[in-house]
This record gives sequence, structure tokens and C-alpha cells, in this order.
Amino acid sequence: MKVVNKLKNIYSSIKKSIRRFPITIAISTTLVIMLIILSEKGANLSIESRKIFERVNMIIALGIPMSLCIKLIYEQKDNLKGIYKAIGYILGAIVLILYYKFLLKDLNMVSTIRYIGVSIFLYLAFSYIPWIKRKEDYEFYIIKVFSSFFLTAIYSFVLLMGVFAIFFTIDQLFNANISGKTYYYTFLIVGGIFAPSMFLAKIPETNADFSEYNYPKSLKVLLLYIVIPLISIYTTILYIYFGKIIITKNWPQGIVSHLVLWYSTVSVAVVFFISPILKENKWANRFKFWFPKLIIPILIMMFISMGIRINEYGITENRYFALVLGLWVLGIMLYFIFSKKQKNIIIPIVLSIIALNSAFGPLSSFNVSKRSQNNRLKSILTRNNMLVDNKVEAASNISIEDKEEISMILNYFNTNHSLENVKYLPEDFKINNMEEVFGFSYIEKNIYNNEYFYYYTQQERNNIIDIKDYDYLLNNYRILDRSVKVDNMEIFYNKENFKLTIKELDNLVYEANISDLANEIIEKQKDDFIENRNRLNPENTTIIKENEKVGVKFIVNSISGRIASEGETIIEDVEFTVLIKIK
Repeated sequence: MKVVNKLKNIYSSIKKSIRRFPITIAISTTLVIMLIILSEKGANLSIESRKIFERVNMIIALGIPMSLCIKLIYEQKDNLKGIYKAIGYILGAIVLILYYKFLLKDLNMVSTIRYIGVSIFLYLAFSYIPWIKRKEDYEFYIIKVFSSFFLTAIYSFVLLMGVFAIFFTIDQLFNANISGKTYYYTFLIVGGIFAPSMFLAKIPETNADFSEYNYPKSLKVLLLYIVIPLISIYTTILYIYFGKIIITKNWPQGIVSHLVLWYSTVSVAVVFFISPILKENKWANRFKFWFPKLIIPILIMMFISMGIRINEYGITENRYFALVLGLWVLGIMLYFIFSKKQKNIIIPIVLSIIALNSAFGPLSSFNVSKRSQNNRLKSILTRNNMLVDNKVEAASNISIEDKEEISMILNYFNTNHSLENVKYLPEDFKINNMEEVFGFSYIEKNIYNNEYFYYYTQQERNNIIDIKDYDYLLNNYRILDRSVKVDNMEIFYNKENFKLTIKELDNLVYEANISDLANEIIEKQKDDFIENRNRLNPENTTIIKENEKVGVKFIVNSISGRIASEGETIIEDVEFTVLIKIK
């Protein structure tokens, strides 16, 4: 009976969710259907059609939080007519269409970050819209939402594993040949239809009363006796670490911000969740009082570390996000310290505004980063007397470090934005024109000056290897340290010395050093690395060799290794396919 009652409760919850959020459930169901269609038809679609399909799915996914926000706004209005509600959803659909047409033309770095920023804004807005007009119990509302989310995740996981177990058993016992797609589609249905329906059914109503709500004991134990002690120990370790930095004056620039940033962000969430029990628990009250004050010096040290990095290399999108997240944490901690009547709803509101500002406007991550890198370029050109009347004047006698930095700035624009965004360059400038414009060729710092490298080919989907005129095809792992017999010949690849040998009755027919072939490809590839960083051009990775007995065609897929201190390239691994023709 208990199982039956549980199933009835689940069914009742799903019905309740569909009644309250019909548009959202319809959108999530549509997304599941579209993903299944993409999986079924994707192999037959052209690359362009597949990209369109993917962008449409992204817009549908964005419609989920947007529809939730619209619904929750309407719940603030008691007697709103149905026609006005319909207009709101229609306007939302128009906004999504315009977003698709103008802001999601291509799937590149800018459009992806912008999409993530808008998604974060909408989901955060969903978390605070119902409580904008209310003053009390916001923390309880969020606790309820989080509890619902984790409970739904557990229910969904158990259901998914149960269905997978049934499929696996049927497949093994009855040889049903259940395909992998069946598992994938089941995952989509559970994650895209069942889970949202369960979760949304548990979202408290806008007028929900939390006066009788009891703070969850499990959450209290987790925060007070596990998380807070861990944060306190971590804080102590950071103080000792920063004390060591001050004494030794040896500043590890790259690691400090990572040590502090996520720990401080989690700490904001902890202070938020313990706010309802400050009066009844002294340990929580002491932590809330002291921690925001103790973390300020740590945050200052983090900003110093970021400042050193930004001063050397300018602002990029990644550094921008780390900086604004750090500023948000600092602002919230100062709010905890100085505000007498705190309203914790300000935490997600400010964060959502930051997320939106990071994606759009003059202070967005893109605009700030482009201005910073342009200023950095101007500084380098000016100190080398290469800037005359706001135009670049070629100079080949500048330091190798400045050549590298100029190359990396141009590579940043070429990879993430456009070379048209770089000031001081002639029209239609290409990186291949650097020697003509700057007086020196492009220098890829990450490839030629770092100790380790990895080059790879970006083959198109369903790539087909042309074996015309060849008798056999072998991948290197099939002949790695073992011989394979073909007719009366024996093929062997020794990875230790990179030697591929073909013998006929113990007589050597052909021998190749794969390391030499890899170096040959790298030499041919140098100019292509300018446009495609670390990516091998397939035209450069095919090498044909032959003698009177065999013809051999090598197709290299990846090359990895390191650069020795003397500048020598040391090949450590090569993945390749070899085609053999017996004459």
C-alpha cells in the first residue's frame, strides 16, 4: 500500500505541476522531442543543418527559465486577465526568436558566454521573483527550493537506474539487442519531462506561509558541524600561506585566485543558509559575525594576485569573470559587516545583474577585454617606437618577449573576436601579414616556448579514409609492439624507437622512423598554426612513401611531445593510420 500511495503522490505532483506550469512543461517536453529527432536524423544532416538544429534547441532550453519567470511574475498579480497572460508569453516567444536571429548566429565563444550569462540571469531571477515584495523568510523559501531539487534528483536517479536495469536484464536474458539510443532517450525523458514536473510541483506558492516551517535538522548538522569547521580550517591554512608569501616575498601569481575564489563564494552561500538560525545558535552567530571580517584580508591578497596577472597580460574574459565574482563576494561580505537590517535576497539579485552585465553593454566581459588588450598592444608598440600616427610601423629589432606578446594579443582577437577589433592595423589584415606590417613573423608562444605540446587533427564527422590503390589499412595501436602478418609480410611498430618495419621472410622490405615523419609534419604545419592553434591541417598530415616492393601512406592523427631547453623538439607519442600497397 505504501508503494501505491507513493505512486499516487508522484502522479498527483505531476498533475499539479502541469496545472501550475503548463507552458514550462510543454517547452521541456518539446526540447526532449527535438533532441531525440536530432539524434535520429543527425547523421543525415549537413553540418550547417545540424548547427541550426543545435541553436534552435538552445533557444528552446532558454525558454524554460524564461517561461518560469513570466509565470511567477503573473502570480504576483491576483486578478490579471487571461489575455494579458497570453500577451506576456507571446512577447517572450518573440524575444527568443530575436535572440536566435541576432545573438545566436554562430556558436562561438562570444555567443556561448552570452547564452550562459542570460541563462544564469533567468534562473537566478526565478529564485527571487516570488519574494521581491515580501520581507521575511526568503532563506526558508530557497531552502525549500533546494530541498525539492535534491529530492527530485534522487527520485530521478533511482527511476533512471531502475529502468536501465530492466533494459539490461531483458537484453541479456532475451537477446533483445536494446540499442544505446534507448538508454539515451530514457535519460532524456526522465531528465527532461519527469524531473522538471516533479521539481516544479514542489515549488512553494507565492503566498506560501513559512511561519511554522522548521529548519531542516540535516542541513543544520551539515552546515554547523561539517561545512563551517572545514571553512574555518581552510581560512586558517590560507592565513598561514599568505604569511609565508609575505615573509618569503615569493608570490605564486596563478594559484592564489583559485585558492580563494570558490571557497569565498561557497562561504557566501553558507552565511546565507545559516541566517535563519543566528538567534538560536551561538556557533552560527559567531561565524556570521567574525567570518566576513576575517575573509577581507584574504580577498585583498586575491585581488593583488589578480592585479599582478592583469598588469602583465591584460584582461581576458576568464580574468574578467574571476574579477567580477571576487568583487561580488567582497561587496556581499561588506554588506554582512555594515548592514544592520539585512535582506539576503540582495545576494542573488546583485549576482543576476552582474551575470547580465557581463554578457551585454559597454562593461561586458567582451568589451572590457577588447579594450584592455588594445591598450596592452598600444603600450608595447609605443615603448618600441612602432606607433606612428596611430598606425603600426614595422620594426624587427624588438625583444623576443615583445614579439611574443604582440603575437598573443593578435591571436586572442583572431580566436575569440575579430582582427577588425584591433586598433592600428590596416584593413583586411591577416596574421599571415605580420612580417609585412610588424617587421617580424608570428610567434606562437604556447606552442614553441612551452615545455609540452599536443597537436591534433579536427576531422569532420563521419570522416572517410580513401583506401583506393592500397591493399591494407592498420591503426598504430594494432601493430604496437606486436607483429601483424599480411600475406607473406610481417608488420611491426616499436614505440620505443618509433620504428615501423615491414619484413618479408625475415628480410627487411621497408622501414620508417615515425618521429622523423612527425617532425616533418610540424615543419610543414608552422604557418597553419597561426590560424588554427595546436590543430593540424589534414593536408599536412598525409605522407606517402614507397620503394620497389611496397607503397606506404601515413595519416597522422595527433603528435605530442616537449621542447627541450636547447629548443629541440622531442616527440613522445604519435597516433597514426598506415595504408599499405603490396607491389
